[in-house]
Amino acid sequence: MQFTNFGMPTLIETSTLEECAKLCAELSLDFIELNMNLPQYQLDKMDVGFFKSIADQYGIYYTIHLDENLNVCDFNPHVAEAYQKTVADTIEIAKQLDSKVLNMHLSKGVYFTLPDRKVHLFSEYKEQYLNSIVNFRNMCETAIGENDIKICIENCDGYEDFQKEAIELLSVSDVFALTFDVGHNHSIGGTDEEFIMKHKDRLHHMHLHDATGKKNHLALGTGETDIEKYLSLAKKQNCRVVLETKKIEGLRQSVEWLKGF
Repeated sequence: MQFTNFGMPTLIETSTLEECAKLCAELSLDFIELNMNLPQYQLDKMDVGFFKSIADQYGIYYTIHLDENLNVCDFNPHVAEAYQKTVADTIEIAKQLDSKVLNMHLSKGVYFTLPDRKVHLFSEYKEQYLNSIVNFRNMCETAIGENDIKICIENCDGYEDFQKEAIELLSVSDVFALTFDVGHNHSIGGTDEEFIMKHKDRLHHMHLHDATGKKNHLALGTGETDIEKYLSLAKKQNCRVVLETKKIEGLRQSVEWLKGF
């Protein structure tokens, strides 16, 4: 099985973009997923000319992982507006870098813990939440326009029902798609997979790492996950695949494992 779109995450051990790009090229990977949780990949630090020169020098390209704190539906309109502007500005950066994928976590928001259950406020005030989702979708459609950019929603620790409804609304638009994080799914007992497979025509991006029980982000071939099954799915759906380990050693092990696959 041959892929042409394997990539790596930005790692704590690679403190500069050039260190990351050098490793990416050394391992014959195709792209780096720039992680906007890190200070060096904030919008005010992303010098497009420099980023493009590094990409050209090392023969790579970029996808972008939006800040995990992103909450475009926050009930505080000032907070929601700041996050939406962050996405809009990142779309403009993606256009300039020719980045085809923005990876995004869909926030569950705040919840109240009652004596007998946990109540998510987005579920309790679902109409307002879903209206915000539609407004966000419309904003992203306008910002992306005719550009070939997908905002891919990543599964994390189990979809809530209101999140599934939100993804259904986002998926009305061609600019939204899905990221399948294989290790996250394994660590919650595979409960997200049914929903993802129901919408596999929207599957566009994959975070691939091994897992054992609730421990994930392991090197490929060192855990319990049926990696071959998910590689076949990635090939069938023409997904880009991020080898999402957290350390250089695990990334190297994953690349070596793939050579023998």
